[in-house]
Amino acid sequence: MRLVLLGPPGAGKGTQAQKLVAKWGIAQLSTGDMLRAAVAEGSPLGLEAKAIMDRGELVPDRLVIDLIDARLDGADAANGFILDGFPRTVAQAEALDALLEAKQMRLDAVVELVVDEAMLLKRVENRIRETLQAGNSVRADDNAEVLKTRLDAYRKQTAPVSAYYAGKGALKQVDGMAPIGDVEAALHAALTS
Repeated sequence: MRLVLLGPPGAGKGTQAQKLVAKWGIAQLSTGDMLRAAVAEGSPLGLEAKAIMDRGELVPDRLVIDLIDARLDGADAANGFILDGFPRTVAQAEALDALLEAKQMRLDAVVELVVDEAMLLKRVENRIRETLQAGNSVRADDNAEVLKTRLDAYRKQTAPVSAYYAGKGALKQVDGMAPIGDVEAALHAALTS
């Protein structure tokens, strides 16, 4: 199973991707996680990306595409993958198409988690509270102001990706505002229908 999971920040892509990984035995390729790992390593890519992410802006295509290209060759992605947080622009979607074609691969599905953006702020506030209660630290980019910036960037740059895949007849939509178990069931139905 090769899958793209779309939706705005806070929609639950990461949560649902983890459930799909467990169910299907495939790799979760989260560009956010890959970028944070590059930042933690202090690599040139990581240092460049850190300043951009701290402002809540999207990392340039060339950096993200290089990460994805290398990651698709990983042994854990051989049986399939979920792209979580990529593509974020139509240009990235087109680059992904070209990359997959060059690797003689194709996507099995593109699923969008549809959410009410007004409710996302409450989700982020709850996630911050739960993270702090668990004794963990909150990411620098996990706050209301950065979320507003990211949602604005999503509407301008990423929402058109849904239309791109819809135009190719590849987009399936799932209500991301439902309880986690219901979203999981709807995703499974969308992927097996």
